[in-house]
Amino acid sequence: MSTLTEWAYPLAESLLAEPLPRRWNHCIGVAERARTIALILGEDADLLEAAAVLHDIGYAPDSAKTGFHPLDGARYLRDVARADQRVVKNLVAHHSCAWMEAEARGLREELEGEFPREGGRLDDALCYCDMNTTPDGVPTNPIDRVDEITGRYGPNSLIGTFIRRAEPEILACTSRVLERLSTAKRHPM
Repeated sequence: MSTLTEWAYPLAESLLAEPLPRRWNHCIGVAERARTIALILGEDADLLEAAAVLHDIGYAPDSAKTGFHPLDGARYLRDVARADQRVVKNLVAHHSCAWMEAEARGLREELEGEFPREGGRLDDALCYCDMNTTPDGVPTNPIDRVDEITGRYGPNSLIGTFIRRAEPEILACTSRVLERLSTAKRHPM
């Protein structure tokens, strides 16, 4: 039986590596970050790493339809790739506070209608991995990452406004993940 990651890496690479090499590097970096927190994920470590490498496939030319990459990526994974529903629904569709961007785009009802948001520790973990990785796949911190996104898109753009609105939740996700890591290291099972 193959793992989700064995399936996810070639799929993400086929969609991103050639047309969007920087985005591919980011996804590889986010997946590497996911491996660093495997200690707190237990049996869900493979699931998170698969979602991490796939989280931005909605930017790929083969999957971009609405211009809102979490929705486009989730639809592609569900309809074309026939992905594990946990990857699609719980993670890719809602990564890094996607509901806030969906709301700004007038797509929140559509996103949550197709992919109900569940939240929880895996959402926190994927947000942590994404928001602690630069566009080039290098580790960073969430404050610098939010600043980079705001600078790239502009502070008054839809993305710039959304990411600043999401910043408190991004920081809270990071804090929760770091607390779980600290506790796990103090009290190994």
